[in-house]
Amino acid sequence: MLKLSKLAASLLAGVFLSASVMAAEKAFVTVNGVGVPNSLVNVLIAEQRAQGAQDSPEFMASVREEMIRRALILEQAKKAKLDRNPAIVAQVETARQKVLISAYIQDYARTHPISEVLMQRRYDEIKTQVGNTEYKLRHILVATENEAAGIITELKQGSKFEDLVKKSIDPSAKTTNGDLGWNNPTNFVKPFGEALVQLKKGEYTVTPVRTEYGFHVIQLEDTRPLSIPTFEELKPRLEQQLQAQNISKMVDELRQKAKVQ
Repeated sequence: MLKLSKLAASLLAGVFLSASVMAAEKAFVTVNGVGVPNSLVNVLIAEQRAQGAQDSPEFMASVREEMIRRALILEQAKKAKLDRNPAIVAQVETARQKVLISAYIQDYARTHPISEVLMQRRYDEIKTQVGNTEYKLRHILVATENEAAGIITELKQGSKFEDLVKKSIDPSAKTTNGDLGWNNPTNFVKPFGEALVQLKKGEYTVTPVRTEYGFHVIQLEDTRPLSIPTFEELKPRLEQQLQAQNISKMVDELRQKAKVQ
């Protein structure tokens, strides 16, 4: 038996379906004289298939029973005049809007596909941005420039980086000793990343590096060649990101043209 997931919204949404559309459809099953249209059944079937359900006589029997149960509860909801309750009507309208918005975005994506050329161009940009080197590093984060300068002075005098990490205000410092592992400079805020690429193996920053988080002292422990995934491997993600940008641009253009009072 199928579970009655999100039952109230599903049932009450049916109250607001176009009567003419429903009347024109062949009924999948009739309950107390009211036909349940095939379009509603198809939605349920698609949802269940997406969750791994396999077509079988037992599956279709459970779908039929689910639709009967929904129709019976919907009938009671109408008798209780819940379809006239303003709060519930508003919830149903919100659900309807979400479905239409999602449908429009999917249709927009279908009619405005991302070209291979655009994806390749974005891939090349990413390769240029990330470069071909990965860095293993540690850092000490403090609140003031003077504190950072003091730590640099201690390092110059022979203190060990790992001994000075205890002064860090980075919450993870106590468990990681300031180790940030292997990273690409683009993973960090700009001032941090720019300072990192200037270092050679074993070096630390001789001036405090200021970011929105405070002042850093960075030590580069090692480097290694970085190989990024191929274009074909990243293609689905590139398409998704570029399509999201397209949709955001479309919405921004609609917003600019809209008359809002």
